[in-house]
Amino acid sequence: MIHRTRLIRDQRGASALEFALAAPVLILVLIGIAQLGTLYSANAGLQQAVDEGARLATLYPRPTDSSITTMVNQKQFSLNPTYITGPNLTHGTSNGVSYVDITMSYAVPLDFIVFRAPAVTLHQTRRAYQP
Repeated sequence: MIHRTRLIRDQRGASALEFALAAPVLILVLIGIAQLGTLYSANAGLQQAVDEGARLATLYPRPTDSSITTMVNQKQFSLNPTYITGPNLTHGTSNGVSYVDITMSYAVPLDFIVFRAPAVTLHQTRRAYQP
C-alpha cells in the first residue's frame, strides 16, 4: 500500500508525457502555417503575372496575344510551371471599347508530411481595356 501511494505521488516523467501528447498537434499546426504561406506566395506570384500581362495589354501600340502570353510567363515567381493552367486570353467589346481578359489558374499541392491534401486551385483574372 505504501508503494502504491508513493507511485501515485511520483511526478517524474509527467512533463515528458505531456510533451509527447502535445508535440504532434504543435508540429501539425506549424506545418499548416507553412502550407498557408505557400498558398499566399503562390497567389501573389499568380496575381503578379496576370497584372503584368494586363499592364502590357493596355499599352499603345496594341501588343499581340503572343507577346502578352510571353510577358505573363516571364513574370511568374515561385510558381512551378507544371501546375499552371493558362494564360488564356479572351477578347471582347464593352460599350464600344475593346478589352482582353487574361485568366490563369494554379493548382497548389499541399503536403503535410504525414499526409497529402488535395490540391487547392487558385484563379486570377484581369480585364485590360485596350486603346
